[in-house]
Amino acid sequence: MSISSALNAGVSGLQSNASRLATISDNIANASTFGYKRADVDFSSVVISQNQGRYSAGGVTIDTFREVESRGSLVSTSNATDLAVGGRGMLPVTTIAAVDGGDTSLPLLLVSTGSFRPDDEGYLRSENGLVLTGFPADDDGNIPNVPRDSSAGLEPIRINRNQFAASPTTEMSIGANLPADETQAGSPGTPLELSIEYFDNVGASQTLTMTFTPTIPATGQSDEWSLEITDGAQAGAVVGEYLLEFDNTTSSGGSLLNVTPTTGTYAGGTGLATINVGRGPLDLSIGALGSSNALTQLSAEFAPTQITKNGSPVGNLTTVEVDENGFVIASYDTGFTRTIYQVPLVDTANPNGLTALDNQSFMISDDSGPLYLWDAGQGPTGEVIGFAREESTADIAAELTSLIQTQRAYSSNAKIIQTVDEMLQETTNLKR
Repeated sequence: MSISSALNAGVSGLQSNASRLATISDNIANASTFGYKRADVDFSSVVISQNQGRYSAGGVTIDTFREVESRGSLVSTSNATDLAVGGRGMLPVTTIAAVDGGDTSLPLLLVSTGSFRPDDEGYLRSENGLVLTGFPADDDGNIPNVPRDSSAGLEPIRINRNQFAASPTTEMSIGANLPADETQAGSPGTPLELSIEYFDNVGASQTLTMTFTPTIPATGQSDEWSLEITDGAQAGAVVGEYLLEFDNTTSSGGSLLNVTPTTGTYAGGTGLATINVGRGPLDLSIGALGSSNALTQLSAEFAPTQITKNGSPVGNLTTVEVDENGFVIASYDTGFTRTIYQVPLVDTANPNGLTALDNQSFMISDDSGPLYLWDAGQGPTGEVIGFAREESTADIAAELTSLIQTQRAYSSNAKIIQTVDEMLQETTNLKR
């Protein structure tokens, strides 16, 4: 009879509002939990087929879910590896238990924020045991091609605070003025030397010596110099020989007119001379043809105008930071920096379909759809923000308001059960 259906509807209302109360309790309890995603319920009516002239109450059912797509406010911190995401996307992590257990296939978990610090083994992990993962870089700081539709290329990020590293010199740019008067007839033809430090593959300091010798003509001015480059790492062996000719016209006086290599190579369009020093090939920029921003020949004294090069000696690791593109950058006390990992951002078609786990982490599910690992700031994803944490998405004022509504709804459903009980009692009394 329909009065029994009213009793069942009241019971379903009590159960549904009790579940809603549970989500509100969780939200209020985690209002100060970084990275917490608010839980909510969605009420749906249940309709039972009706007979003419009679109505049976179907009651209510609920679906619970997490608002994973919602974003909390960001707060600044003093730790460089406190990370948050400025927009869409999640940080890939795994468990320290799986890492310590030597699992070959580490479980992939997702978080929207985390406070990561190196542990005693160097793993960048949070206090609740989640280890940040990323793509490891090669020795040159480049990220290799890895699968982006699976977590196969991800590794736990490990930082050795006692690490030593050096960066060999691979590029060098030389700017200097050669005195034009030295190429005139009757000049002494004294060679001019310029010594430059570079670093080999083990961080040792080596010396590259550049000797400029003017060509002395019988009459007039030659505007020519021979350049000999010797390498101290190879006992003074000659690694480059070039004949330099300078322009003396009104419009382009003092600029490089022609470079003829005897040993080594030279590209006139880029101004790069490639020589083989003790550590391997080195690109030496001496200026493009027609250029006056590197080597020049003017009526002034011999003087280097600029010398730039990459590379550094051996240095100790001092700090580690994560930039907006997710690159984990190690800085050394010699001023040298190197990319050691890249943290991608994980995105799915339906983030709200992710399965919620402990410690504000989530796992891929059938409802979320497959994952894709984006470079931060690319595609639909936001940027990685260091020195920041994401606050809980639960709002205390809104939750307390919902708490009042839920209490009223629960009381009303209890009143239905009480009323049905009284009506059934009246029905029972008909026999008296």
